[in-house]
Amino acid sequence: MTKLEVCCYSVECALTAERAGADRVELCASQADGGITPSFGTLKQVIEQVQIPVHPIVRPRGGDFLYSRSEFATLKDDIACIRDFGFPGLVVGLLNEEGHIDVPRMTEIMRLCDGMAVTFHRAFDMCLNPKVALEQLTQLGVARILTSGQQQNAEVGLPLLRELHSLTQGPIIMAGAGVRLTNLQKFVDIGLTELHSSGGTQVPSAMRYRKAGVSMSSDTDFDEFSRYCVDADIVAAMKNALDLSEPLERSA
Repeated sequence: MTKLEVCCYSVECALTAERAGADRVELCASQADGGITPSFGTLKQVIEQVQIPVHPIVRPRGGDFLYSRSEFATLKDDIACIRDFGFPGLVVGLLNEEGHIDVPRMTEIMRLCDGMAVTFHRAFDMCLNPKVALEQLTQLGVARILTSGQQQNAEVGLPLLRELHSLTQGPIIMAGAGVRLTNLQKFVDIGLTELHSSGGTQVPSAMRYRKAGVSMSSDTDFDEFSRYCVDADIVAAMKNALDLSEPLERSA
C-alpha cells in the first residue's frame, strides 16, 4: 500500500491530517522557510494528541544546509529533545561546502537517533551527485530520502526518481514537492511506495479588525491575514486515490 505523508505546520494541521487518513506527518514550523524545527510546545502537544507516526523536521534555519558549529550544536540538542519526547522518527539533512553529504556530521546524528527512523530531507536535491549521495545515505542507515528528483517539483523529477528507486538498496525513495491529487498516479506507476504532500490551502484570518499600513513582515506584499492549513478533503481524496490505485498497480 502506498503511504501518504503530510507536511504539517501546527498541531491543528497534524490532527486534521490524521483524521483525513494520512499515514504519517512531517511536523515543521515556518512554511516560508521551507520548514524549520518546531517549537517545544508544538512537539509536546503533538506527541500527546496525535496517534499516527509524526516525524519532526530538525533544521535550525532556512537557507542552505551547511551549518556552523553553533548551529550544529543546536541541531543535536533538538534531536535529543525529539528523541526524549518519544517520536518514532525525524527529518534532517546536512551538506558540506562542496555539495556532498556531510558524512562525519551525519554519522554523529545517526548515533543520536539510535532506534529512530531518519528521513534525509530535500537537502538531497541540492547535492552534487545524487547517486553517490544515495550510496552514502545507504551506508549511514537512513530509512528514507525525501526528494523531488533534484528538480523544482517531483513531476519534472520523475526520471531521476525512477532511477533512484531502481538503485536503492535500503532507503525508501519518497517523492515530495508538487505531489498532488492530479499527478500522484505517476509516482505510483514508477513503483514508489511513499509520497509526501502538503495537501493544504490558504485560509483567511478570523480577525475582523485589520490594521492598515503596518506589517510584521519585511515583504510588504505578504498577506498576514491568511495562513496555511491542511485541507482534510484534499488529504482524504489523495489517500482514497492511492488506495484505489493499489489493485491496478498489482495487476499491471
